[in-house]
Amino acid sequence: MTRAFLFPGQGAQTIGMGRDLAISYPQARAVFDEVDAALGEKLSTLIWEGEQDQLTLTRNAQPALMATSMAVMAALQAEGVSVTTAAFVAGHSLGEYSALAAAGALGIGDAARLLRLRGEAMQAAVPAGQGAMAAILGLDFDAVAAIAAEAAQDQVCAAANDNDPAQVVISGHEAAVLRAVEIAKEKGAKRALLLPVSAPFHCALMAPAADAMADALAEVDLRAPQVPLVGNVTACAGSDPAQIKARLIEQVTGRVRWRESIGWMAENGVTETWEIGAGKALSGMVKRIAREVETRSIATADEVRAAAESLRNG
Repeated sequence: MTRAFLFPGQGAQTIGMGRDLAISYPQARAVFDEVDAALGEKLSTLIWEGEQDQLTLTRNAQPALMATSMAVMAALQAEGVSVTTAAFVAGHSLGEYSALAAAGALGIGDAARLLRLRGEAMQAAVPAGQGAMAAILGLDFDAVAAIAAEAAQDQVCAAANDNDPAQVVISGHEAAVLRAVEIAKEKGAKRALLLPVSAPFHCALMAPAADAMADALAEVDLRAPQVPLVGNVTACAGSDPAQIKARLIEQVTGRVRWRESIGWMAENGVTETWEIGAGKALSGMVKRIAREVETRSIATADEVRAAAESLRNG
C-alpha cells in the first residue's frame, strides 16, 4: 500500500475529541499540554468539557482540530508508526497546518499560535452578517463556478471548496451567495444550503486575513516537511519551505482544490488514505473522488491500535 495522511478542516470538531487518546497515551496528552501552553489558556478543557458553540468559534476550532490530529500522530508514533510511512500529507484548509506539523515542518506551538491568529483574522475580515457560504450538491465544479459568477453582480461570490465531484462550496457576500443558492436550485442542484459558518472563507473578502497571515508566517521557522505536502492551492506535491509559506498565504483567499488533490495522489500511486483526527468527512470525499483508494479514519485509541496493527501485519 502507498498511503497518504489526510488532516481534517473546520466542521469536524466535537466536544470530547481526543480525550481517550490523552488518557491512553502520555504522548498525546503532551500535545494538548503544549497547545495549552502556546495559547496561554486551557483549550483542552474546552475541547473535552466545553460547549459545542464555543468550540465551533473559528478562533477555537482551528487550533483544537490541529491539536487533536497531532494527538493522533503522537499516539501512532508511540505505536511505532512514523509520518514517513506515508508518501504524502495533505490537509483540508486549516488541516494543511496539521499536515505540516505532522511532517515536522512546523512546531506544534507555532501551529497553534498561527491557527489562533488565522481564526481571529478570518473572523475579523468581514463584519458579521455580511458574508456567507453555501454547499451546492449534485453539480460539478464548472457548473457551480458559472453559477457563482452569474450571482456575483458586482459583489464577491466564488467557488471556495472543490470538495468532490458533486460537492462544491461557494463563498462571498451574503446577498450574492443567496442568489447563487436559488440559481443552483433552478439549474438542478440536488441540494443548495447555507452553511453555519461565521465568515466567508476562501474568497477575496478574506484579503485582510491573508495580509495578517503573511506577517505572522514571516516570523515563523518553517522547515522542509519530511513527507511532501500536497497543497490546497496547487493540488500537487511540494517540499520547498518558501513556496509552502507563500501558498499558505494564498490559501486564505484561494480555492481549496481538494478533488484535484486527491485525484493527483491517486494518479501518483496512492492506494490508501488515513484520515488523522476528528470526523470522517475526508474519507467520504476520497471515496467519491477515487473509488479504488481505500480509506481509514483514525480518531480514537482503538483506531490508533488497529491502524498500527494493520501495518505490522503487512
